[in-house]
Amino acid sequence: MKKIIVAIFAFSVLYMVSCNSGSGSDPKAVLSDFFDAMAKKDIPAVRKLATAESKVSLDQLEAALKMQDTLEDKTKELYDKSKLVFGEPKIEGDKATINVKESKNGNAITYTLKKEAGSWKVALDLDSLMSMGEDAIEESGMTEEEKAQMEAEMEKFRNMSPDSVKMMMEQGKEAMDRGKMMMDSLKDAIRKQ
Repeated sequence: MKKIIVAIFAFSVLYMVSCNSGSGSDPKAVLSDFFDAMAKKDIPAVRKLATAESKVSLDQLEAALKMQDTLEDKTKELYDKSKLVFGEPKIEGDKATINVKESKNGNAITYTLKKEAGSWKVALDLDSLMSMGEDAIEESGMTEEEKAQMEAEMEKFRNMSPDSVKMMMEQGKEAMDRGKMMMDSLKDAIRKQ
């Protein structure tokens, strides 16, 4: 009986270790998987790799990707890991940041990951996206006046209620839907000529 209990215990430990050694335990691997999923436009996989707080952003991303059949689609190019250099994660408790630099032009964005239920997840919530925007402003070479203007606008956006942000995003989606309908009508009219 003791041998069976010891065997079950050993199997349980091995199982837990093997589960925890997956990409969810390494923020850099999670971000790499996230880029792969984005390049493929695999939104269900992207959602699994993102924090729960990222839901609103991902809903909007999914809507935008659906619209891209009429627009120039650069998703695959933007998330092409062969053109990017991933920095080493800087881990502070349940938060990690990873700098991702384009090898061609040197532009960089710092991604934030947060631990949820023991696994690292890419953070695309409003605060994380605002932080990424601020980093991009820093690297853009804007004048101090332009930076101040942009930061003031970002601060207004940051102070908006989540309901206002959601309403604004829904209005943007509706405008994109109308634009798509107009483009489809225009395509039909051109085909008929």
